[in-house]
Amino acid sequence: MENTIISEATPEEVRSGALGSRLRHFNYGFVGEYPEQQYIRLNAKSADGRLLGGLRGFVFLHWLTIDVLFVEADVRGAGLGGHLLAEAERRAVQLGARNAKLETFEWQAPKFYLKHGYEEYARIDDYAPGFYLACMRKSLVP
Repeated sequence: MENTIISEATPEEVRSGALGSRLRHFNYGFVGEYPEQQYIRLNAKSADGRLLGGLRGFVFLHWLTIDVLFVEADVRGAGLGGHLLAEAERRAVQLGARNAKLETFEWQAPKFYLKHGYEEYARIDDYAPGFYLACMRKSLVP
């Protein structure tokens, strides 16, 4: 270890995916082969092309991870967030997902996710000063 140098990965090294590939092959020994991470990227636009909201997530090891779900303030409460969430979950199931997970701050949308069948399984208090971060999950199989 004394001759080991830790440095920033180059853009070429990141693009190559070699590190992730090595981890994936290591994992195969425990859980068998699985597809690479598969992305779900949805946008909702008005008829005139205005971006009203969207969702970004991915499916990995049979889990949908929702990274971002956002709806503009002036269209909230009309069901758009629920439609985006349902479409992402539908696509995730087609990609082999059996569960979904996400993190949301208390000022964001924990009540929204509870309404859509998610449960809080962990909470980190004071993640942002004075606010908790909720970790939520949902089964996608009946």
